[in-house]
Order: sequence, then structure tokens, then C-alpha cells
Amino acid sequence: MLMKPQRRPMQVERNEQKAFYTACACLVIGGLGFRLIMTQLNVYLQKEPVSLRVTLDDLPSTLGKWKQFGKDQQLSDAIVEELGTKNYLDRNYVYQNDLINGVLQIHIAYYTGMIDTVPHIPERCWGAAGLVILGETEVRLQKLDLSKFNFQSGPLQPSSGMRYPQAVVQEPVTRKNETVNLPLGDISMTASIFQDPKNPEITFIGAYFFIANGSLTPSALAVRNLSFKLSDKYAYYCKVQFSYRVREQSAIAITMFDRLSSDLLQSLLPQLMRSLPDWPALETPAS
Repeated sequence: MLMKPQRRPMQVERNEQKAFYTACACLVIGGLGFRLIMTQLNVYLQKEPVSLRVTLDDLPSTLGKWKQFGKDQQLSDAIVEELGTKNYLDRNYVYQNDLINGVLQIHIAYYTGMIDTVPHIPERCWGAAGLVILGETEVRLQKLDLSKFNFQSGPLQPSSGMRYPQAVVQEPVTRKNETVNLPLGDISMTASIFQDPKNPEITFIGAYFFIANGSLTPSALAVRNLSFKLSDKYAYYCKVQFSYRVREQSAIAITMFDRLSSDLLQSLLPQLMRSLPDWPALETPAS
């Protein structure tokens, strides 16, 4: 015999509704409380983007003894999508008109906000083009003339108490001098040496470093830690990569590269910081 289903007591339904609404209220209050605590502690789990002050292609065509050679390379839409940013610059510079041994290609890419892009670096990418890496990657210190920079008057980094170096650059259009804050850290690059099996007489060198939230690092792993500090409200990083090819043995080629890259960076770094965000002005003061 079929039994007529019995209706649940109204009091039970009311108790269930009350428990449900109470749980929802606890979740809302807990979420708001968590966000309030994070704000009071200057902890930022969501990073805000920060725009370039000047577009990258505004870098001067002449940097010290270096002059732009050819036009800036425009990447295809597919490559730009793979790169993960539209803020990039691919440009060749030549040293004292030496087109045989003195040409460096620079690639600069800028990322900001919730960065989830894995940096494209030579040791990961150049093999796909048929090049073979020789030996291990090596971090190489760049020999800049530090006497050209001011280490006495820059703003202090709140977390470390270190003073940001400063440099004076000339604005390309107005020719007016401008003081820029430089990033903290040693100016080093991760360098790899490659060879084309089809043309073993030519040595290829790819080297890079990163500027992230006002600091320098040659490491593709460390850059994410620098740009995602919990105490920073904003996040950005910029990859600077040099490519060099020369008809020399690898030991000679890397020495030539060090000399050329250091000379170009002497003028390039201050001008690049004119484009990147002025990080000391964005930093959250230590409480």
C-alpha cells in the first residue's frame, strides 16, 4: 500500500533556513574581516597594474657611442600573443659603426598587474631555432662606470633602508635634463653561448636581466618573487635581453660581448628607467 508522504514539521524547516542564513552571514563577515586585516597589515594579494611612463620605442636612437641600426622590428600577432605583452621593443644598436663585430640586438618586454607569463629566455627558446647551447649558463657582472651615478641623494627603500641610485638623462625631444631613480642591485646578466651546427664558425650569445618593482635580478626564477612581494600594492617586471653574433671562438666572443654590453648599458639603463614606473613613488611605506 502506498503511503502518503508526511510533511516535515515547519519548525525544522525554519531551523534549517536560520542555520543557512547564519552560515552565509559568517562567510560574508569573515571575508570582510580578512580583507580588513590584510589592508591594515599592508598585505596585497591582488596586484594592481602600473603603466609605463613613456613608451619603450621612445628610447633614444643614439646612446653614447651607439646608434640605432635599421628600423624597430614589429612582431606578428601570433608572436605577440605568445610573448604575453604588447609593450615590447626589438631594436639593433651598432657601436661606432662597426657592423661586423659591434651590433647588439636589444629586446625589452614589459609586464604588469597579475603577471602569469613565464619569461621567454634564450636557453629555453633558441634551441627551437636549431641552435645548440655550449656549456652552462653563467651570470656575468656588467662593468659600468658607477661614478656616473649618484648614490647619495636618492630616496630610501622603506623595507631595506637602502638608497636608490640616481642618474641624469636628457629628454630626447626637449633636451632638458631629468633625474631618474635607478633600480637596486648588482647589474648582472645571465648569459648563454650557442652555436649553429650548420655554421659553427659563428658564436651566438644571449644574455638577459630583469627589473622588477625597483630591483634588479639576472634570474628568471627570482623575478616573480621580486614582483609579487605581499607588501607591494603594484607589480611589474621588465625583461632586458641582448643578442650578439660574431665570427669568433666562444671564449673570445663572450669577452667582446661583455665589453659591448657594459658600454651600451651605461647609457641604456638610465634612459629605460625614464620609461619604467618610478618605483620609489609607488612603494608602500613600512609601517
